Amino acid sequence: MSSRSPAQGVPAVSTPARHPSRRRLLRKAMAGAGALLAAGPLTGCTSPASASGASALSVWDLFQGGDGMLMDDMIEAVSKGSGGAEGFDVDRTILDWGPSYYTKLAMSAAGGRAADVAAMHLSRLAGYAPGGLVDAFDLDLLAEYGVTEKDFTPAVWSRTRHEGSVYAIPLDVHPFIVFYDKKAADKAGLLDTGGELAPMGSPEALLEAGKALAEATGGAGILFGHVTDTAQNWRLFAGLYAQTGADFDLPDGGPPKIDVDAAVRVVTLMTRLFDGKTNPNNLDYNGALAAFSSGRGGMAMLGEWELPTLKKSGLELGAAPFPQVFEKPAVYTDSHSFVLPHQDSPDPARRREAHRYVAQILKQSLTWASAGHIPAYQPVLAEPAYAALDPQSSYAGAAEVAVLDPPNWFAGAGSNFQNRMCQPLQSALLGDTTPEKAVRQMVREADTLLRQPNPVA
Repeated sequence: MSSRSPAQGVPAVSTPARHPSRRRLLRKAMAGAGALLAAGPLTGCTSPASASGASALSVWDLFQGGDGMLMDDMIEAVSKGSGGAEGFDVDRTILDWGPSYYTKLAMSAAGGRAADVAAMHLSRLAGYAPGGLVDAFDLDLLAEYGVTEKDFTPAVWSRTRHEGSVYAIPLDVHPFIVFYDKKAADKAGLLDTGGELAPMGSPEALLEAGKALAEATGGAGILFGHVTDTAQNWRLFAGLYAQTGADFDLPDGGPPKIDVDAAVRVVTLMTRLFDGKTNPNNLDYNGALAAFSSGRGGMAMLGEWELPTLKKSGLELGAAPFPQVFEKPAVYTDSHSFVLPHQDSPDPARRREAHRYVAQILKQSLTWASAGHIPAYQPVLAEPAYAALDPQSSYAGAAEVAVLDPPNWFAGAGSNFQNRMCQPLQSALLGDTTPEKAVRQMVREADTLLRQPNPVA
């Protein structure tokens, strides 16, 4: 099994698709996507809508495994219609997660013959909206179907805009959080009177928590898998850096505006926390996940998307937003969102249906929450059924202090930017370089990326 982590919000294990008659699975021949892109615009590409009949609303996403099955349920619910609302005829296309998905999405949009609705990580929007690869939503039309800006947290909604228009509607917030063994945490004295993880408030408190958990378990305190991973170290660094209140700005053309002192402070804490003694410093992603699942550690730093796997472990499982240890609350996150891939001459009636579809799916997101994702549509969080979800409701507050990747075309989920940030951080955690040298390398890598032109600008 690969030592890499699964993509943010994408299950590690793929489950066979249900309702195959309603899907076209495009999980092969993606190696040829680059050649197609090099060959020029896809003027001869058949649109999903025309291929499957004019009445079907074409939808692209990357949800497989457990998430894919939940999306099946949500689509089935809206397809039937409820509360007097008309149903939908949905033609769903599932593509593999990764660069192939975003390449295919870009190519179809560049040809102007794309799907009616597609899923996109919100952190990737800056690589699509400026180049005209996605079209803006009509907020008045969304409001007709009961969805408005006030239904989302400002921290997430602020990233949906480009030049004053909204180009993405968030489905969820999927943060980098902490899972913990409640029995070990109780023994270590880390729980509040309500049985939840108590606030920490300082780097020293986090270090002491690791020691107390190690003593309570007789094994490791805090587990974190990062070796050869292309995202984990960045997730941890980015969340902690945001807590310092320092800016991490990457203006076009460079140079990067990064507070080196704050960054060194964060990396130093990371190396102190994962010292190779109290908390291992040399685990890969799957090694850390397995160690926590088997009770060999009291806490694990992971994405909330691991909840379905961890619920099978038999642990008395707790979860919490990533602890605030510096000056301000912040949690590193991303968001699965809906976009309208660019179409040269969109049919007004189909565009209206696309807006209605997005609104109706959002209202089904209690189903989506069962996998661990925080619904971005806030009215769902107010439902008693969401409050009853354990431990999901325990970390719902992470959405209020969400921090995403810098809004640059080269950043975001699955990007080379994350990988290039992770490499010097890995060297620091393994003791192969100092925090100061790791930060200098991160600044150089960011500067190199900033000097590269946006290929779709």
